[in-house]
Amino acid sequence: MQKTSLTLGAVIALVATVALPSAWAREGHTIMIPLRSKLSPVQRLNREGVEAVKHHQYDKAQGLFYKAYLYDPADPFTLNNLGYISEVQGELERAHKFYELAAEQGSDANIDLSSQKHLQGKPMKAALIELQDRTMRVNRMNIDAMRLLKQGRNFEAIDLLKQAQTLEPQNPFTLNNLGVANESVSDLESALRYYQDAAAGQSKEPAAITLDKNWRGKSVTNMARTSAKMLQKRMESGDMTASKAVMYTLRGVHEENANNWSAAREDFLHAYALDPTSAFSINNRGYIAEREGDLETAQYFYDKARRAEGSNAKIGLATKLYAQGQALAAVASDSNEKVDTALDIYSRQRKRQGTPIELTPRGGATEPPETKPDENPGTNPAPRPNEQPNQQQTPQ
Repeated sequence: MQKTSLTLGAVIALVATVALPSAWAREGHTIMIPLRSKLSPVQRLNREGVEAVKHHQYDKAQGLFYKAYLYDPADPFTLNNLGYISEVQGELERAHKFYELAAEQGSDANIDLSSQKHLQGKPMKAALIELQDRTMRVNRMNIDAMRLLKQGRNFEAIDLLKQAQTLEPQNPFTLNNLGVANESVSDLESALRYYQDAAAGQSKEPAAITLDKNWRGKSVTNMARTSAKMLQKRMESGDMTASKAVMYTLRGVHEENANNWSAAREDFLHAYALDPTSAFSINNRGYIAEREGDLETAQYFYDKARRAEGSNAKIGLATKLYAQGQALAAVASDSNEKVDTALDIYSRQRKRQGTPIELTPRGGATEPPETKPDENPGTNPAPRPNEQPNQQQTPQ
């Protein structure tokens, strides 16, 4: 199986977030400062921090916002700014906590400074309600998708990004992030298409939040174009058959975890048909047999998986938590032992019943008849799992 890696990183549009959670990421700046005739220390620090954000001086902005926080830990503008800086640093969980705190505090203060001029002079709460537009929802969905990707919940991220795409089909950040998410589940053809679509939009918007800090503040178009070139080169030099097998394996594990066994079974069979020498495809073929009660066939495949090339690779996603992070050979051996035990129990039961004792092939000298997947399975994977680089997937 091929290594699966993320190219560059997911992004959202730049926003100075002195808005609340629903206004995480807008295309352009949304900078809001409470209105007063004389600035308090907290307001002055927030203003200076926002100016630093405009110039992409995020470390300086962070220091200013934290100083403001020491003056007044309950100020909603400061809390939102700290949330934004946490986003820029990739600390999405911490950002979410700051935004929640800001939402709890609320504010009736008027906005003095905003890049959205129609918001200036309005109460903060009213402005936040006004910001609940389609673009804001799309950007919030992109933020949440980034968090899912960081957690390894890749198919869930794809699902969420596709929902965002229905709201704004040509949003370059959504398209780029769909490229990242699809690449993470080894659907390289879809990933390349999304990267190319994002680059074709020629957006000048900068990427404020990325998994690769080197791209922060740079054009999302250039980012997507570079990702497309890197992926295309990888596809030209790699084994696309093996990549597709990984895609079906990942999709199958996700579907089994979602209690969609019929779809999972088809995808495991397609993965095995594409790459019958992969330890993971072989193991998952054994899992099919075990699920269907064919213990002898399951035993054969588990034993074969344990001895196959690549069996020492670590498992990323599995249907059983104990298997994640373990070498596949160890999991296949454990599965084989469980099947052995089940076969022994079955044989003893048959013996007590007085029925003829059936011969049980141990290790299987010949390969069992193969089950064929349906024709024309479809090419696009359905949402979720969490493959990490150098890790493969198994339902065991």
